[in-house]
Amino acid sequence: MIDAKDITALVLAGGKSRRMGGRDKGLLPYGAGLLAGHVLDAILPQVGAALISANRNQDAYRQFGFPVLADPIDGFQGPLAGFLAGLEFMRTDYLLTLPCDGPVVVPDLARRLADAVDAAKADIAVAHDGQRLQPVYALLHRRVSPGLRRALDDGERKIDRWYPCNNWVTVDFSDVPEQFSNINTPEDYASVGGPTLQG
Repeated sequence: MIDAKDITALVLAGGKSRRMGGRDKGLLPYGAGLLAGHVLDAILPQVGAALISANRNQDAYRQFGFPVLADPIDGFQGPLAGFLAGLEFMRTDYLLTLPCDGPVVVPDLARRLADAVDAAKADIAVAHDGQRLQPVYALLHRRVSPGLRRALDDGERKIDRWYPCNNWVTVDFSDVPEQFSNINTPEDYASVGGPTLQG
């Protein structure tokens, strides 16, 4: 069984937030704090360490007390670049990825992904909601790092296209569809109680 202490969580906050008008979603007020902090608080009991992937407002993200990693390639190249930053920085064998804009984190997210990797002897486990893949919710072994770097160097940016190049397994989370609710637009934010965004 994979020990929780051998998993590092990577909260993905490296995008441009185009549908949020460019506002940095991880730094939006949520509950008693900020959205990224809420996600970190939810995942920390499930893992041994945490990192934040962010390409802007890095000083603001450092306030959470965890290493903040910029993508190793310029130009906001998508989650695969964030994955690589986490894989190359972490000190554990496994990296758990999840987005900063998903306020729901079920208490066994890491365990279910880890058990699937263990059972299948796979290098990657990716969540599936019963209808579609949820590719940014994944657990990756550090051994995929060199192949990911090669893929990025070759111009690959599509996460759904990279996964099948690996020994991977999908994990059924259809019993908890709320796990994959996310905040992409001002309307989404308002629907979960966020204040009206001005300008």
